[in-house]
Amino acid sequence: MGQTAAPGSQTPAAPVTGQAVAPAPNTGTVTRILVRGNQRVDQTTILSYLPIQPGDTVDPVTLDVAVRTLQRTQLFSNVQIGLQNGDLIVEVAENPVINQVVFEGNSALNEERLREEVTIRPRGIFTRARVQEDVQAIVEAYRLTGRISATVTPKLVELDQNRVDLVFEIDEGPQTGVRAISFLGNEGFSDSELREVMVTKQSRWWRLFSSNDNYDPNRVEYDREQLRTFYTNRGYYDFRIVSAVAELSPSLEDFLISVTVDEGERYNFGDITVVTENDRLNADFLRRLLPIQEGQLYESDKIEGAVDALTFAAGSAGYAFVDIRPTYQANPETRTVDVTFNVTEGQRVYVERIDIVGNTATIDPVIRREMMLVEGDAFNRTLLERSRNNLRALGFFSDVTVTETQGSGPDRSVVQVQVAEQPTGELSVGAGFSSVDSFVVNLGVSQSNFRGRGQSVVARVEWGSIRQNIDFRFTEPRFLGRDLRAGFDLFHSRFNFREVSNFDYRTTGAGLRLQFPINGYTALATRYTLRNDEVVVPTGYCSGQGSLALCEQLGEAISSVAGYTLLIDRRNDPIRPTRGFTGNLRQDFSGIGGDVKYLKTELDGTFYYGLTPDWIVSVQGQFGYVAGWGGNPVRINDRFFKGGNSFRGFENAGIGPRDLLTNDALGGNFYAIGTVELTVPNGLPEEYGIRTSLFADVGTLGYLDDRFKLNPNGTVDLNIVDDLGLRASAGLSVHWRSPMGPIRFDFAGVLASEEYDETESFRFSTSTQF
Repeated sequence: MGQTAAPGSQTPAAPVTGQAVAPAPNTGTVTRILVRGNQRVDQTTILSYLPIQPGDTVDPVTLDVAVRTLQRTQLFSNVQIGLQNGDLIVEVAENPVINQVVFEGNSALNEERLREEVTIRPRGIFTRARVQEDVQAIVEAYRLTGRISATVTPKLVELDQNRVDLVFEIDEGPQTGVRAISFLGNEGFSDSELREVMVTKQSRWWRLFSSNDNYDPNRVEYDREQLRTFYTNRGYYDFRIVSAVAELSPSLEDFLISVTVDEGERYNFGDITVVTENDRLNADFLRRLLPIQEGQLYESDKIEGAVDALTFAAGSAGYAFVDIRPTYQANPETRTVDVTFNVTEGQRVYVERIDIVGNTATIDPVIRREMMLVEGDAFNRTLLERSRNNLRALGFFSDVTVTETQGSGPDRSVVQVQVAEQPTGELSVGAGFSSVDSFVVNLGVSQSNFRGRGQSVVARVEWGSIRQNIDFRFTEPRFLGRDLRAGFDLFHSRFNFREVSNFDYRTTGAGLRLQFPINGYTALATRYTLRNDEVVVPTGYCSGQGSLALCEQLGEAISSVAGYTLLIDRRNDPIRPTRGFTGNLRQDFSGIGGDVKYLKTELDGTFYYGLTPDWIVSVQGQFGYVAGWGGNPVRINDRFFKGGNSFRGFENAGIGPRDLLTNDALGGNFYAIGTVELTVPNGLPEEYGIRTSLFADVGTLGYLDDRFKLNPNGTVDLNIVDDLGLRASAGLSVHWRSPMGPIRFDFAGVLASEEYDETESFRFSTSTQF
């Protein structure tokens, strides 16, 4: 920096050695200190860094320490200190100030991306070390995009007042791809199978939107681990990669990667044992929990699963901090691997404190009341995991993390609940079109975490070609300060069934709800509803060829209905379950006053099983039956109608009893439907919000009251069909969390039906679950 350059000139940034030399070895007493050469840095600041004061005796060692001390501040490019006639002269040359940072020659990476990589900023201090670090960061960023030969040259443009512009001149070079990936030594699996395991891919024209076909040494190292995992999960215990060599082609445009492997022999699991320090954790019991059996093919992932199972079991017994270390003994003669799980138990742990972090809108009691552990309880990992699921099921938080750390003593644990809140209020104004309603216009206000107290308030107006709703609902999750979920509903609805049956159904009413838990997995919900129902048909319908089974339903009726629902939820995850089941039994009794008398029973259960995290099988069974009592038949608005979203491949009310003369769907008193669905990966990024599944539906609907099957003269009406025929369909469902809201597309083929059923092969609608 000793050179003088005219403002605006551009010179390569000369290297800074970081060394400074005192003019001559001096020894003596300092009477005063003189600072020279400083421009921006105040003299008092320099003196505050200087480890020498007037009156001190100095020698060459002391002066050298002082020089190095000032150099470490990175404020100066050069420092010289000497003693002359008792005066300590400190001569400094300040590092320049960065005026601006400029990038030239970049096109593959934009300027915003490059600024994220560099640490030097305008108005910062220029140092050679920081510039070199930033050069390496830029080169690394280009290397990750496949530009191995990218070079970066820093240059300075010197300005007045000891300021400089820093220019990074970038030569991006060509993008280096991967021409071929070959393997040597592989016999158990083909080259193509091993290439599928690797993240690095061969460059092909169709990989326009992927960077995995660009050569990246870090990615190749990751691929080595992927190959090792692939082999060890298929019995190859002593598999190893001999070498992985990447050679640049003569054109300097792509690489050829050669991987040499030593597969070894395939092994099975041998003796599986669990060793514990004492009897507080029974080794035989823990052994039975392991997902490993002797004689099974050796799989390394099962070892990790076994460690997780043992850790969870120990945590459920109150031992929060256990150390589980598997040891291996390979037996080449028998080709088996003996595994011993050594469990270091620690001591029984109690919850000292529960800290809630991250909640700003939601008050602490709302979170704490979902915790199944309180301060002073014995630590239990099962209850801790169930507490996390309880919090996630609230829908108030986008993420919930529960961690435990050691407390004030070895037998104390501090539980931290970290939550990330998400918006829980919604103002929805929209219009749409679907094959269910044709058109829908809606206006709604909802808040599922009202005042941060967990209360739910919904006010909604919905207008569609089939249904129109106005309702208001309020729910208090902790009624009277107890674990009681209470609420009330006010509603008015109109359903236009004229597309499938010539009637309109209108209902106005109010309801009360109360729900309480029976245990950690079971709850009982009770309700009472009082409503006024009206069935309307087109003018002149019943004076012509209208269905007698429908015309008997005309007019208004008061329904006084009391009911309950027994709910069971044993899923491992309330949002995306991969294990467990849910079930509910629902019964409604009408006739506590009013005009309508019936008993309605519905049973619904779903079982989940994850083949892999992306392949999930769900099996659902549904059953329903309604019967009048006291001589009352079941009114049409209280019967079951199935089809559309409830039975894919058939239109709304597309199955079940029907009047062949008018083609009116009459609904049924009984239904049974079974569904098998397989969620499958679609290869799309998670952020697209698209989920696909294959399904098969099978079931029946029917059993109309006998009086609706007769003519006025008492003879059987041959136009009324009700045969409980078996229906079946299969197809593909696509769930899309679109910017306009969740949408579901169903593509179905009918496998079994009756001649009079109304079928469809495609449907799109608002999804009720995502």
